[in-house]
Amino acid sequence: MKVIGLVPAYREAGRIGRVVRGVLAHLPVCAVVDDGSADATAEEARAAGAVVLRHGTNLGKGLALETGFRWAAEQGADGAVCLDGDGQHDPAEIPKFLACLEAKVPDVILGTRSRSARMPRVRRFTNRFCSEVVSRLAGTRIHDSQSGYRYVSVRAWKLARPRSARYDAESEFLIRAGRRGLKIREVSVATIYGEAKSKINPLVEPLRFLRLALRYIIGME
Repeated sequence: MKVIGLVPAYREAGRIGRVVRGVLAHLPVCAVVDDGSADATAEEARAAGAVVLRHGTNLGKGLALETGFRWAAEQGADGAVCLDGDGQHDPAEIPKFLACLEAKVPDVILGTRSRSARMPRVRRFTNRFCSEVVSRLAGTRIHDSQSGYRYVSVRAWKLARPRSARYDAESEFLIRAGRRGLKIREVSVATIYGEAKSKINPLVEPLRFLRLALRYIIGME
């Protein structure tokens, strides 16, 4: 199977190069979708060996993933290991996804973090709540719906492509994947929080998630 690395990135200068090099130690191609960064994200990613796809303006993580999977399909890839560009996902754990893929051939492999003291208290609560809601809406148990570290086959993305453009796209994808009967597996990954400031708006993004959940609860989707 042809598996590539896919990294949505927004203003990750100073971090993205290390992530790209880590991905390329395990996968033949790393595609970075620069989602309208005004800094040197694209230049650093390219210098580290990535294929860089650029948005002229910031469109959101959901659309960055759409751009990445569209490109992956054009290249004949079977799927992509997706990870963030801020260093919170350790590329050294990519072999866990590849081993799971070889053994079970699932459609989706979710990198599940433990809710240890390394995860801030507010995020532990949010993670538990959102994962429970997504599990119920997807019809399958998902322990870490907020994790962006995941393998997704190109086929699965086409079948369960989210309509959301921002961070809630990752939750929506899991809901749609579960409802379509796609095979979702999980592997344990490290819980890492570095010095990079989160780009998730603590007021706006929870509201987006609740609006997303409500659409599926009342049958609008």
